[in-house]
Amino acid sequence: MENQENQNTEGKSFFQSTTAKMIMVGLLTLFLLIPLLFVQDLIQERSQRKSEMINEVSELWGKDIIFYGPILRIPYNTFENYNVTDTKTGVTTIQKKATTNYAYFFPNELSSNSNVKKNESLKRGIFNHVVFTADMNFKGNFTAPYFSKLNIAPETIQWDKASIIVKTTNLKSIKSELKIQLNNEKLSFEPQNNDKSEYSILATNIFDYKQLASNDKINFNFGITYNGSNSIKFIPIGKVTNVAIDSDWKSPSFEGSFAANDATKTISATGFHVDWKVLDINRTFSQQYTNVLPDLDDYQFGVKLIETVDEYQQNERVSKYGFLVIGLTFLIFFLIQSISKINIHIFQYSMIGIALIMFYTLLISITEHSSFSFAYAISGTAVVAMITIYSISILKNRKFPLFIATSLTVLYTFIYVIIQMEDYALLVGSIGLFFILAAVMYFSRKIDWSK
Repeated sequence: MENQENQNTEGKSFFQSTTAKMIMVGLLTLFLLIPLLFVQDLIQERSQRKSEMINEVSELWGKDIIFYGPILRIPYNTFENYNVTDTKTGVTTIQKKATTNYAYFFPNELSSNSNVKKNESLKRGIFNHVVFTADMNFKGNFTAPYFSKLNIAPETIQWDKASIIVKTTNLKSIKSELKIQLNNEKLSFEPQNNDKSEYSILATNIFDYKQLASNDKINFNFGITYNGSNSIKFIPIGKVTNVAIDSDWKSPSFEGSFAANDATKTISATGFHVDWKVLDINRTFSQQYTNVLPDLDDYQFGVKLIETVDEYQQNERVSKYGFLVIGLTFLIFFLIQSISKINIHIFQYSMIGIALIMFYTLLISITEHSSFSFAYAISGTAVVAMITIYSISILKNRKFPLFIATSLTVLYTFIYVIIQMEDYALLVGSIGLFFILAAVMYFSRKIDWSK
């Protein structure tokens, strides 16, 4: 009988020991990773829905803009000899078969000025995708076509059937009448059958080059308005190509094979200005071609209009700190429990953990209807207030709950600062974790862990 009582006493003392409580709190922390993973899945699901909406809106409004042109196209004839035998006389004669091919000539000078304005009016449910309208103006000139470099005989050239062509994406989203001024004549562009690539082809009516050219030179000038999204890019086919873009977009990313002019580039909260100058010696393709235009996509340059970090990326980054928040919060309660000798039941730890998980569901749901910063402040305040009020009933005083509220506020503020940073996030995070570890070591130094 006495032995049985001693065994019960020993069993009771173990489950009430510091070691047993640490094990249970640790297991609970690991268990709470399961709903945290569900929260991360929810964020990915909502992000996927937004991506589907973006694709839908972009398909209707307009996608990326890539501009390749204008290009002077002049046809010429090639002749192929073949034998024809008269069946009655048996006499064989040589005849010529003419085939029409095309020579393509890039501009001598090409300048483009674009004004890009964002449009936030498109909305699908709770999602609002930002697109833009681009007013683009082009001017420049063509000099005398260099047919001799292409080994084309002058007598085969069809000067009276010249035309100007443009290759571009996003043809269905052009929102302006497209006409080009060639010296003193204005011509309209019409769509042509494309070459089954991502580009569509626009071509003018034919004109007589020699009649239109002044001193073997044709000046051109035209404008075009696009609805687009994501990016605007150009191919520098001019012997000298100048491109300038002004926009009210505050988060551009300059991309492509050529760097923008750092001396004139400006980016502010109200928009940006950028320009490029590309010379023919800066790229490795010729100014004239026959039969087929070259694929010059490797020479694209321009601007991508991006959201630096959208709300779902921010939510995902915050959720990755969930294990840290739960672990540190439980550690604070555990230290208070060990120092003050106040008993906290595992059920109470569970309620606190669920409240911490609720922060992330509140954050993502409020973010979808407001800004991330506002949602973070509301969610953080609500969870900190709930845990503080709950801890007053657990700890039976106001000193420790005040410490808990302060600690959680500092922790959530620390995480918010980290996710707003890009270049210094790792540095600030590492320093912050170092100080957190130092604080834990300081407050736990007098605890007798052997009990």
